[in-house]
This record gives sequence, C-alpha cells and structure tokens, in this order.
Amino acid sequence: MCCLYGFIDYGRKLTRKQRLRLLSTLSTACEERGTDATGIAYNLDGKRVIYKRPLPAHLMWYRVPRSPSTVMGHTRMATQGSELVNINNHPFPGMAGQTHFALAHNGVLTNDKTLRQKFKLPIAKVETDSYVAVQLLEQYGQVNFDSFRFMAEELEGSFTITVLTDRDELYFVKGNNPLTIYHFPQKGLCVYASTEEILRKGLKNSRLNLGKWEPVRIYTGEILKIDASGKISRSEFNDEKLYFTNYTHGFDWWPYREPRRPYLLDDDPSEDSYIDDLKAVGSCFGISPDEIDALLSEGISPEEIEEYLYCG
Repeated sequence: MCCLYGFIDYGRKLTRKQRLRLLSTLSTACEERGTDATGIAYNLDGKRVIYKRPLPAHLMWYRVPRSPSTVMGHTRMATQGSELVNINNHPFPGMAGQTHFALAHNGVLTNDKTLRQKFKLPIAKVETDSYVAVQLLEQYGQVNFDSFRFMAEELEGSFTITVLTDRDELYFVKGNNPLTIYHFPQKGLCVYASTEEILRKGLKNSRLNLGKWEPVRIYTGEILKIDASGKISRSEFNDEKLYFTNYTHGFDWWPYREPRRPYLLDDDPSEDSYIDDLKAVGSCFGISPDEIDALLSEGISPEEIEEYLYCG
C-alpha cells in the first residue's frame, strides 16, 4: 500500500517556505502507507525534475526551488522490485510523443507481464509492475484523455495513478484505490493525498492558514485533469476489468465485485480504504476478498492481516 500526495499552487500565493512545509508534512503523513522509498516530481524551466530516494519521507531533504507551482509525490511500500535500486521507485519518467511526464501509482497490477507480451513492449530495467503504465502511454504516443483511457482499460489489479506533464498538467486516473482532493479557492490551491485522513493530518501539521476548503469529487472510472491555471477537466474510462477479476479460492474460481459508490468526504474512509487495499494486495498472495472478510468477522484486525500477508 503506497500513498500519492501533492499540490497545485495555481494561484501562486504560497511562498517557497510554505510550499516546502506543506510538502514535508504531507509526505510525512503518508508514511503510514509506505516507508521504503519517497519521491517527488516537478517542472523547472520547462524541464521535468524527479527526485527520489530509498528513504522514509521524514528523512528526505527537499530542495524544490521557488518557481515550481505543482509537485507530485509518492511514498512506497515495495511489493515488486527492490527499493534499493532507485529506478524502481516512484515517480517514473516517461516520454510520449514530444511530452515528458512523470507517473506515480498506488496499487498492485496483476497483468503487467501479459501486457508487455501483448503490446510487445521493450524490456525495461525497472522491475516494478507499475512501470507498464508508463510504457503503455509511451506506446500510445500522447498524454491526453484518450491515452489514459487506453491505459486504464488495459490494466488489471488495483490502481489510482497520477501523471504530471511538462506543461504542469496534473492528471488523476481514479481506479479502485482511494484518493481525496481539497480545493482552497482563496489561495488558488489544490492539495491531494490517497486518503482523507492522511490529507487532513498533513494539512493540520503544516499549520498553514489556507482558508476554507471544498471537495474536488472524483469517482472510480474517472480521469481528472487540473492544469497550470487551476482549470479542471474530466473524462471517463470503462472500469469493468477492475471488478470482474477472478480470484483463486482452493480449486474454484470466484468472481468478486466491489460496490461502486462515491467517495464521500463526510464518510470516515480511512478504515474502509485500508480494507479495500488489503483485498487488492491479498489477491496477489492468493487470498481472496471473501477470505479477508471472513478473517475480519472473526475479530482479526486489518493490521494483523497485513502482517500475515507480508510476513506469513
């Protein structure tokens, strides 16, 4: 379970010190979902910059200049590909046509090897399942709603993906993993994180007076773009593959579909999203969602289940 986070300071009202403070508190709050590696991406003088290290977020030293107004971040819990090999960490660089971009992924993809064979994708040094999303965009040759729709409809497993282009466009591809976005209209600022609990914690710890916030709604199956001026555009993709994946249970195959519902800010999503992530990761270890529900009904905590998955 990794964590996505970042901000779009389209109003450019934050000082460099305020941006660094927000970046630091957000990333540190995200450590509860991954401490193996931390990375950020931003644009400087029209060039993409990616800074990542196999370190927990609180040990990172961010030296982002004043000019970048949009920063995309990721904290990693490694499931495939050693975090000590830094190219395996997020965000990943990519180039589609003439557009440079950086991509970060939260979730586990189960058909990355199949996709590499299907589309004859080049052999990459990056060992993670996530990198196939970069390769699909590169093969499509564009970074736009059509290319994201193509990519998302090919992926199986669990995902929410963020992509920052060299034009300071930030895309969100919302699969079956959580995401929360707050908009602060008085500041001209959008801030996001994988869960609302983490986002609130990061904002609180920043001690910045940002004014009132309003939610930016995004649902499973949606693609959302926030450009450098703060303008929001939306599109959709067919998310059926995310819900009709077969999971092994003994010698039988059991279809599983999560309920599709809006991600409401007045819910308490932290526990539900944690369990959803457990189910997505559990499938990669041969543990079905029904089995996880059975363990929970017996009084076993989500933390104990996670420990069993990775250490059992």
